[in-house]
Amino acid sequence: MQRLIASLGLIILRMRWMHGGTGTVRFRLKGIATTTGTLASGERVTYYYAWRGGPRLVGQPGSPEFLASYEAAHRNWHTPDPTLFKSVVTRYLKSKAFTERRARTQADYLKQIAKIERAFGDLPLAALDDPRVTRDFLDWRDSMTSPRQADYAWSVLMRIISWAREGGETTYRPPERVERLYHADRAEKIWTEQHVAAFMTAAPETLQRALMLALETGQRQGDLLVLPWSAYDGTWIRLRQSKTGRAVRVPVTRRLCAVLDNTPRTSPVVLTNSYGRPWKPNAFRKAWGAVSSKAGLADLTFHDLRGTAVTRLSEAECTPQEIATITGHSLRDVGNIMDRYSARTDKIAVAAIAKLERGRR
Repeated sequence: MQRLIASLGLIILRMRWMHGGTGTVRFRLKGIATTTGTLASGERVTYYYAWRGGPRLVGQPGSPEFLASYEAAHRNWHTPDPTLFKSVVTRYLKSKAFTERRARTQADYLKQIAKIERAFGDLPLAALDDPRVTRDFLDWRDSMTSPRQADYAWSVLMRIISWAREGGETTYRPPERVERLYHADRAEKIWTEQHVAAFMTAAPETLQRALMLALETGQRQGDLLVLPWSAYDGTWIRLRQSKTGRAVRVPVTRRLCAVLDNTPRTSPVVLTNSYGRPWKPNAFRKAWGAVSSKAGLADLTFHDLRGTAVTRLSEAECTPQEIATITGHSLRDVGNIMDRYSARTDKIAVAAIAKLERGRR
């Protein structure tokens, strides 16, 4: 007789020996995850999974089936059936297309890949040759409660399939145009000088510096948090954007130069916390959110500073090419941002009418 007891991932197998004695063998099964649900009868039940986002384990922790299903799940993880979509996901996770992404992006992808594996891990690869499978993919996306997460899960799924297609593993071609479920209109979310003044009044110097750096360069939060002092020579800031890999050279404005030249260099990186140490991303976001709320700017985000920088450059009559050179956007992205932001600013509208009047004269 065997009995398995699961507690915090530790499985104890009690075996009754043939001579009547009892022995205890301990197995540490790593990564077991649990969820608790309520049946229609009102009964609370616990479900066990081989790992978070992994396959559900068979039987109760007191049965031999439990251990067998755990072993099978991990065996299939390392050597999945090559005829199933799970094998494509496994190879993708080992490829440079995944491993060379930023750690934050990898973590975000893994959350979506867990959903994909639950839904399509057992999908035969041959099913990708049937055009109707796209409808199954869309139905899965549409079943999610969060439109934003649904769009993200869809994009990750299509990226994996595109990677597999490039490698000759499938002929399935992801649809070119699929309407997104999440639409965030931030066309009016621009940091005005009044917003900047309100934030500067409420923020400590460490966050004031971050605001100025973002507003004057138009760079992403992730790149600015790791920006080294060696990237600044008093005239230029040079960096390689982690998301796109683009090398960017930004001439430093007089306002930003004054901020940087008066900043103590207590760390190899420009932006530091109150202890003079580099910010941890989560700590920075928490501190930024607290100051934004205090300043009455909770509806504005750090990322809006990037769009604001594009808008300010456009107001200064910079061309899309000039803007892209500074911010590192593609020309298409600059055009999209100008469509969303710039068309809503009074300054550009006034300048346009002034040009019209000069033309008439």
